[in-house]
Amino acid sequence: MDPMSDLCEFREAIPAANDITYLNTGSSSPSSVDVVESMQDFLEYHGYESPTRKPGMYPQVYNAFDKTRQDVAEFLNARSGEIALTQSTGDGMSRVANAISWNPGDTVVRTDLEHPASIVPWAANGVNTRVIETIDGHVDLDDVKDAVTDARLICVSSISRNYGTRLPVTKITEIAHDAGAEVLVDAVQSVGQTPIDVTDWGAEYVAAASHKWLVGPWGAGFLYVSKDVIPELRPRHVSYRGVDRDSPTLDPHPDARRFEVGTTSAAPYVGLQTALERVSSVGVDAIETRIESLTTLLKDELPASLLLSPRPFESGLIAIDDDAPEQTVEQLAAHDVQVRSIAEPNAIRLSIHAFNTESDIRRFLSVYDDIRRGR
Repeated sequence: MDPMSDLCEFREAIPAANDITYLNTGSSSPSSVDVVESMQDFLEYHGYESPTRKPGMYPQVYNAFDKTRQDVAEFLNARSGEIALTQSTGDGMSRVANAISWNPGDTVVRTDLEHPASIVPWAANGVNTRVIETIDGHVDLDDVKDAVTDARLICVSSISRNYGTRLPVTKITEIAHDAGAEVLVDAVQSVGQTPIDVTDWGAEYVAAASHKWLVGPWGAGFLYVSKDVIPELRPRHVSYRGVDRDSPTLDPHPDARRFEVGTTSAAPYVGLQTALERVSSVGVDAIETRIESLTTLLKDELPASLLLSPRPFESGLIAIDDDAPEQTVEQLAAHDVQVRSIAEPNAIRLSIHAFNTESDIRRFLSVYDDIRRGR
């Protein structure tokens, strides 16, 4: 297949991308027709037909869960038994925090680039937190070594949400393991825009979700947990889906399913299956190459003094210096250009996906130039 043809089909399947200039995937992607239709088909069959047919409503749901775990595992180069289905990245991180047996004085290390989802769970568990200061989105590995000396765990984003910098997860993991610490990776800004192999990263935990670069639905998160640490973990938020109901004492599942709880709709996970199928059919390498091409165009045309993200390609997230980012976002939206504002740094942030086009980039540059001239 022609990669450009696949990318055109990718875009055509996303109505919002054809209605406006959508450059905010790092917050949430617009939905594709095939993802929505797959969820709708599932809901209609499950709600209308399965109650009247054998084997009934439950097997269809559990089959969907099983297939989703397998699809996610293949996408991440993991085992299906190392995948738990969650609602979001933050949900997955909280489940990890609530499953570790913390000791008094335990410390979690994080960078100053982390999303609140990577900050809140530790305080809620009474764990000490140590913060690594970064410079323009880059972390000094010597600072990592100093910080993790006596730490229990380090929590790090694979791609920073503000500068779009790519953190050296594999090297950070090696440093952490040398110090006896575990690693939790927030990978939500990576999954779907760059190839991921969790075995290469070597981290014990990787959390992500489908509603950003995978162009999937809200409510479909997933958590990788290395088979080596699963036996040590005892989730405190438990329900029937997390245990072996054939066990006389309702023991936790021997795999990552022990993190799953309660009755929940399978529709978002059916949508995630469809999203993974679409991304895989286009090819993550082709997606990353296209993102690199479009971000290079933006950086070449943008005044150099405004670019806060690195000029060499790291990701599709681009921070642009702006004196009034919230106002600028509103002005851009009035011209059907969707971006977002961020703090630290004070900027607007573009998220450029492979379904975007050169016309999208030039449209942004034209409108943004007019806004700046009008100030």
